Amino acid sequence: MLKSFEHVGMTVSNMDRAIRFYCELLGLTLHLRKKTDDGAELAFLDAGGGMLEIVAPANGAKPAMDVPDDTAGLRHLTFLYEDVDHTFARLEMAGVDIKERPRFAYNPEVLQKVAFVRDPDGILIELAQRKT
Repeated sequence: MLKSFEHVGMTVSNMDRAIRFYCELLGLTLHLRKKTDDGAELAFLDAGGGMLEIVAPANGAKPAMDVPDDTAGLRHLTFLYEDVDHTFARLEMAGVDIKERPRFAYNPEVLQKVAFVRDPDGILIELAQRKT
């Protein structure tokens, strides 16, 4: 029987930069950080209902590419916030790459408002707010 969502894993090019982005700007909490036997770095970040596993290969990584509409794959990561406008404004002030400004969600049955930004490696991040 399923207990919960555990984690999603992804590759980043720079561990320090990724931790700063996800923890300091998005509000996740560093749960574990260590080096692996092959020289890579591994971290688990707590997102308050699941974890984000990030791996920084010893030799770095190329920037992320968006998944085309006609290709299977992970399209974006979504994090839920009390106030998307406030969170977006804080990220914009920090110089985060903006993809789409806050707007009403296309799926109002699930979400009220969304915005999209990119992490330091170009991974698409959705900021979401549910109806109050």
